[in-house]
This record gives sequence, structure tokens and C-alpha cells, in this order.
Amino acid sequence: MSMDTPLLENTDNPHTAEEKTLKFVVKSFGFESKKLWRLAGPAILTSICQYSLGALTQTFAGQVGDLALAAVSVENSVVAGLAFGVMLGMGSALETLCGQAFGAGQMTMLGVYMQRSWVILFITALLMLPIYIWSPPILVLFGQTPQISHAAGKFALWMIPQLFAYAINFPIQKFLQAQGKVLVMLWVSVGVLVFHTVFSWLLILKLGWGLIGAAITLNASWWLIVIGQFLYIFITKSDGAWTGFTWLAFVDLFGFVKLSLASAVMLCLEFWYLMILVVITGRLENPLIAVDAISICMNLNGWDAMIAIGFNAAISVRVSNELGAGDFKAARFSVLVVSITSVAIGFVVMIVVLSTKEFFPYYFTTSSAVAHETTKLASLLGFTVLLNSLQPILSGVAVGAGWQSLVAYINIGCYYVFGLPAGIILGFTLNFGVVGIWSGLIAGIVLQTIILIVITSITNWKKEAEEAEGRVRKWGGTIAYDQ
Repeated sequence: MSMDTPLLENTDNPHTAEEKTLKFVVKSFGFESKKLWRLAGPAILTSICQYSLGALTQTFAGQVGDLALAAVSVENSVVAGLAFGVMLGMGSALETLCGQAFGAGQMTMLGVYMQRSWVILFITALLMLPIYIWSPPILVLFGQTPQISHAAGKFALWMIPQLFAYAINFPIQKFLQAQGKVLVMLWVSVGVLVFHTVFSWLLILKLGWGLIGAAITLNASWWLIVIGQFLYIFITKSDGAWTGFTWLAFVDLFGFVKLSLASAVMLCLEFWYLMILVVITGRLENPLIAVDAISICMNLNGWDAMIAIGFNAAISVRVSNELGAGDFKAARFSVLVVSITSVAIGFVVMIVVLSTKEFFPYYFTTSSAVAHETTKLASLLGFTVLLNSLQPILSGVAVGAGWQSLVAYINIGCYYVFGLPAGIILGFTLNFGVVGIWSGLIAGIVLQTIILIVITSITNWKKEAEEAEGRVRKWGGTIAYDQ
């Protein structure tokens, strides 16, 4: 009788049924939030720590002088930004493959996938060397002044070791993320950040080594991250996901390259989009002040983007794991939970930016002219960080589900066919300057976000789960049983 009574009450009182439904939704939301935060929390802190390596170097360089700040800013934003986008994009193929293989229980394939990615990314790094070597004329070609281009190009030559650290680091991170081993990445990154802060102050300011000291500490820090993470994998075997080096890393590389390129194109189009803002700004009048101001804004925007990138990694893992396991309902619900959470955080960050716009620029520069210009751009920065709270999440869903090629086409249309020309017209033709350029680029992000919301909303998640199973089988899942 005790089981029958609630059913009778629910029939007579629809409010009771609604309350129970609401409680169930809230409970499910909380349960999914715990899963996401276990991944997103450490991933956000790891991203912030790793991004802070370049950002802190830029901050210390700003205390040396305006030209040093411009050199590090342009190298970080354009040269290293280009490399970062390519390497992260190529490595992001592992988010789809490792995540879905882990969800399907194909543990040994994770190590094979990581090694295939190392081979591809190392070759990619070699192909990108000319950009570092001939960066001064390339920067001049894209509109930077010879003074800034020469200084940034010299710094880029010293940063070549960082390029190869990227090639090893990103596959390792995707390998660990797919298994939920994000705390390892966090502790390594925290330790390296402490090292980086102390030695940046010592070499750049205390000993007066300037940009040479900046290059030494930044290169060393990235390689310490690589070494620390790899030692963990090598020693623990990562619960069977690492079985040692294998010749299978060289099997079916062409097919693996195709998926890696699709991932790279998708993410690079996003990374380069705001990076172009720094380059175009160099063509305005008084470019040194304009470049420094926009670089400070992009620095802060980058720090905020690390929060979204953490959620991006978390939702990519959740979606790929659940699709790999065949649970399409859980994948769909994860998307809803992470979107609501990230947008709420975006509103908070926007309010912080707008309320501190009068004094935050002075943490990055001693120039009142640069600080004043930065304050003028704070409103656009606030709106950009709000957009950043959702757009990377939707990209993470795309990577987890394996939609890289589709999103690449969307990015081309929204960013480079619509947003970039709009920014150039507003900035130069209509004489709105950097405000116009940035406004046009924001319009492209808004359009892309709307399209991704529509696609995510109408997706047949059951079909996506079926395709995930086929993808694991296609990319060598059966090899694990043949060894």
C-alpha cells in the first residue's frame, strides 16, 4: 500500500508530479555538474597556469619597455599563436578518438593514438620552422612596423624549442584528459608556473637579461611540463592505456592525418581570428600604442578563455565518452548543463572587466597613453568574454562528436567571409579604428555561435552514438584484441 499511495496522490495533485519532476531535473543537473567539474575544474586551472606562462612573460616584458612588450605580445599572439593553434588543432583529433575509445573500453588504443599524433605533430613542427625563421618579413608583409617586426622576429627565433614542446605536449594532454586524469596535468602545471614566475623575475628584471631571459624561462617551462607529464605516464602505465612504444604508431597515418587536419583547420580558424585583430591593428595610426592596448585586452581575453577551454575539454570528454559508450541521452544532457554553467560564469567575468576598466591596464603597462586606450576598449572586451563563455563549449561538443569538418566550413563563412570584412570596413573605411575592427570580428563570433546553437539543438544524438561506435572500429579498435 505504501507504494500505491504516492501514485494516487500524483493523479489527484498534478503539482506533486511537477515538483517531483523538478526535483529529478535538479538532482540530475547536480549529478552531471559534479562529473563536469571533476574534469573542468582541474582543466580550467591547468589551462590558466599554462596560459599564464606566456602572459606573465608578457607582463614582465612590459616592465622592460614598450618595444619589449610589443615584441613579446606580437610573438605570443601571432607567431606562437599560429603554432599553438596548429598544434592544438592537430592534437585535438585525439579528443574524438581517445575519448570514444575510452568510452568503448578500448584502453590500449589510447597509447597508440597518442604516438601517431606525436609523429604527425613533430613533422608539422618541422614544416612550421620557416615561419619562425623568417617571421620579420612575414610580419612586415601583414602590416607590422619594421621596428616591432624585427624585435618580435628575434624573439621568435629564440622560441623555437617551445614549438617542439607543443608537438609533444598536446597529444599527452588529450591522452590524459580522455581518461579523466586531469589532476596530474594540474599539479605539473602549478609546479612549473611557480618555477616560471620566480625565474622570469630573476632573469628578466633582477639580472637584466630582458628578452633573452624571457625566452630561456618560457622554453624551459614548457619542456618541464612535457617531462613531468610523460614521467607520470611512463611510470604508472596509465591504467593500461600506455603499453610502451609501438610500430602501430606508423600504421594508417594518412587516415589519421585527415582527421587531424580537419581538427586543426577548425580550431586554427578560431584561434587566428582574434589573433588577426592584433595584426590589423598594426596598420592603424600610432600603431605602438594601439598594438600594446589591444595586446593587453587579448591577454585578459586569453586568461578568461582558459575557463571556457577547460569546459571545452570537459564537455569534449563527456560527449565522446558517452557517445563511445552508446549513452546518447547522457551526452545531450551534458551539453545543456555545461552551457548553462559556463554562460553564468561569463556574466560574472564581464561584470568584473567592466567594473575594473579604469585601473586594470596599469597592471600591464606603465604608459598612461596605453592604459587610456585600453580602458576605451574595455566594453568590447567585456562583451567578448561573455561570448567566450559559450562559443568554445559548442566547439568542444563538435570535437567530442567528431564534427570538425562541418564546423570548419561554418568558421570560414562566419569569421572570414562575414566578420573579418565587416571589421575592415568599420575600422578603415568608416574610420572607427580598432573599435570598428573588433566590433566586426565580434559580429562573426555571434553569427557562428547562433549557427552552432541551432545545429546542437537539432542533432540526432542516438545517430551520433551509432557513428561513434563505427568510428572506434574504423580507427583500429579491433587492433587491441589482435595484439
